[in-house]
Amino acid sequence: METKPARILLVEDEPNIAEFIATILRAEHFEVSVERDGMRGMIAAYQTSPDLVILDRMLPNLDGLELCRRLRKTSDVPILMLTALDKPSDRVEGLNSGASDYLPKPFDLDELIARVNVQLRARNGRPRTFHALGDLTLDESTREVFRAEQRINLTAKEFDLLTLFLRHPRQLLTRQQLLDGVWGQDFYGEDNVLEVYVHYLRTKIERKGWSKMIHTVRGVGYLIKPGEAP
Repeated sequence: METKPARILLVEDEPNIAEFIATILRAEHFEVSVERDGMRGMIAAYQTSPDLVILDRMLPNLDGLELCRRLRKTSDVPILMLTALDKPSDRVEGLNSGASDYLPKPFDLDELIARVNVQLRARNGRPRTFHALGDLTLDESTREVFRAEQRINLTAKEFDLLTLFLRHPRQLLTRQQLLDGVWGQDFYGEDNVLEVYVHYLRTKIERKGWSKMIHTVRGVGYLIKPGEAP
């Protein structure tokens, strides 16, 4: 099976530096998107759920430290902070804001790639218990779900179904995959139980004014992805 390239969000306000880093990362077969200020970077992170965020500490509109703090409130995505500030106190401040790693400028390109790979391996090697997709978040450890910062109360089966969706964001899941994953392979209940619970979920996570997230692929199954605003 072909492995999908890791998706990296690069937030860097210097155009030449941003283009140079993006080119190097793409040459390593990463999928890279670039934003030039902190606020746009935050929006992009919420909308695309990248596998890794690389950000500059000094950013317009929203500085790197504050961006890092805000991302940490809703995501466990690895964050690599780049900066020209290299005093021990600067590193401590960056790491305390939620950065996973801190790389002073100027840096060696091989070291950048090595640190990127370390962060991606660490993320892939641990089970994810916190999921964020757009403005929807789910914490498996506490069984809490929020959308647009509003708590959503789910039944046990609704929570299990949403968890399965969020473990595979933007991926088409067949009816059988969903039934086996939530109800088990030996389930012999009602034929429409999946459709019923998808309906229950939609009424709770797609309230009036919220975009659609669970999409039907007729005759096959469902997928979850951020939708267009209503």
